[in-house]
Amino acid sequence: MTIGNEWAIAVDGLNKHFGDKHVVNNLSLRVRPGEIFGFLGPNGSGKTTSIRLMCGLLTPDSGSGSCLGYDIVREAEQIKRNVGYMTQKFSYWDDLTIRENLDFVARMYEMPDRSAVVARALDELGLASRAGQLAGSLSGGWKQRLALAACMLHQPRLLLLDEPTAGVDPTARRDFWAELHRLAAKGISVLVSTHYMDEAERCHKLAYIAYGSLLAQGTAGEIVAAAGLATVCVRGSGLGSVAEQLERHPAVSQTVVFGDTLHVSGRDLPALQHAVGVELAGRGLGIEVIPTGLEDVFIHLMKQARDNFAGADA
Repeated sequence: MTIGNEWAIAVDGLNKHFGDKHVVNNLSLRVRPGEIFGFLGPNGSGKTTSIRLMCGLLTPDSGSGSCLGYDIVREAEQIKRNVGYMTQKFSYWDDLTIRENLDFVARMYEMPDRSAVVARALDELGLASRAGQLAGSLSGGWKQRLALAACMLHQPRLLLLDEPTAGVDPTARRDFWAELHRLAAKGISVLVSTHYMDEAERCHKLAYIAYGSLLAQGTAGEIVAAAGLATVCVRGSGLGSVAEQLERHPAVSQTVVFGDTLHVSGRDLPALQHAVGVELAGRGLGIEVIPTGLEDVFIHLMKQARDNFAGADA
């Protein structure tokens, strides 16, 4: 099959059950070439299963789609040869050096001129100075960089990254995302799952999945606008009791404490302002209207979702 140019991933109505658990429920989404697409959701939401369905590692119970122009059911082997997949857990060999790990992966792909391929990967990912270091002695950030280099050895057109920055320090996360944007600028598509809101905002497009169902997708701005929430920020002390007080008001959809601030959200801004003003009058708290954030929206979506497969480990 000829690889299409319009979509890197295009899937419709994907479903997957494990026993009586409906882990992926009617999933449809599109990812463009050169796009960084963020996949968000709580643990057990079906993100990893969805990623595996889209790259041919799992067969859906129903639904259809293509990945890099290949059918996800009939042409799974071709997809695997053209995709780089980075798992949550570091899966390389601790007792081999960085160079030896990359050489081993290149050998598995049966690449000609392995030494040149490995040298290029070491240089592009900034690993050359540590090429002789054992993988087991690397910090989380350097292990992550090695894993990305291994994923890129066969020059895939699509990267599937399953929570790649979990447990990595902020500086290493920043450097990793800079590298992802460099790859996307070359036309490589990236589908990345993450729990971090700052990472979500670095993506070109986002999808939010909970309990197997896709709840929202689009740019960060589109998702925030579609939620239709207004937000008031309250600053001061005793915010836990303030939140409990406000949550009883019909104009308030949710309250979320962020450190020394409280975000109070609702559908009707005038009614929300009135409720906050009346309930908190005379308490000496700072109150201002702020733009609704992506995290406010995701918390709201999660509260609306129904857990139909509690206990599933997807």
